[in-house]
Amino acid sequence: MPNKPKKNKSPWVRRIAIIATCLLAGAFVIAAYLLMGPNTRSFGDKKYFYIPTGSRYEDVLKGLSEQEIVSSPSTFNIVARQLGYPDRVKAGRYEIKKGMGNLEIVRILRSGRQTPVRLVVNKLRLKEDFVRLVSSNLEADSTTMLAILNDAVYLRQFGLDTTTVMCAVVPNTYEFYWNTSAGKVFEKIESAYENFWNETRRQKAQALNLTPVQVTVLASIVEEETNRNDEKPVIASVYLNRLRTGMRLGADPTVKFALRNFALRRIYNVHTEYDSPYNTYRYYGLPPGPICTPSSKSIDAVLTPADTDYLFFAARPDGSGYHSFAVTFKEHLDNARAYQKGLNARGIK
Repeated sequence: MPNKPKKNKSPWVRRIAIIATCLLAGAFVIAAYLLMGPNTRSFGDKKYFYIPTGSRYEDVLKGLSEQEIVSSPSTFNIVARQLGYPDRVKAGRYEIKKGMGNLEIVRILRSGRQTPVRLVVNKLRLKEDFVRLVSSNLEADSTTMLAILNDAVYLRQFGLDTTTVMCAVVPNTYEFYWNTSAGKVFEKIESAYENFWNETRRQKAQALNLTPVQVTVLASIVEEETNRNDEKPVIASVYLNRLRTGMRLGADPTVKFALRNFALRRIYNVHTEYDSPYNTYRYYGLPPGPICTPSSKSIDAVLTPADTDYLFFAARPDGSGYHSFAVTFKEHLDNARAYQKGLNARGIK
């Protein structure tokens, strides 16, 4: 029998099929875009996402919203679960760039590929200053950090004690992962201190009959006396000369440290009479520990001092930051009076 001719589909059926196909394709494109397209909130070129130690996947989802990282936590969740991220959460600080998609974000977090923190250590005076710097930039617990700095038994292994521990903090830029523990932070800082004190520096200290710790303590006074690096070797020579001749150091910065008043502009007798082992107007020799964290320039100034007979110095009255030096006390009194007159003229009390 002859084949029956096939009936042509109605144009409306064909149109509906085409529309349905387009809708499905469109839905697929939209879904793919939502899942794989950009999913960051409105911020600058980049932002850092912090995952605290001990966090679970639920904490990550909550953090992504609270820290305003992703626009759609739900699409992130879909991709994250597909890639098995919920069981592979790693604490840390992660750089998220503007326009990143879920896939890229998940891969960064799952791999634990952190962006290190650059911890810039400049001049610090107190243990609490160091603890504050660390805890404001890293996850390390401030209470634990301070306890380490006050643990005499722990510090003994490094040749330090609770008064000299800040000698180990050499101003520099250090890199840490954000979730580094307090103990590991101190170990890295102390290791850098050991590297700083190479054989050359140790030999120079020995030639001065000083230990690295003693050099650092003296350098902390030099650091507080002047910002002029070219003058530091001369100031260092004054204090070394005083030590050799058995004079008290008589350093104004040690009085400020003893009083914990670093805003003092002028030192009077009432200040120098304050009883503290850090007050070098009352006690001979070096103070028990550093009064700040001296720069490498100040340490090297002590290790390589100028060759002088100076025993005194006073700030110049011109406000330049430089000092006038003297061998005799009489000459020093003239320099000091000129400085005091300059302070009076500027109304500095």
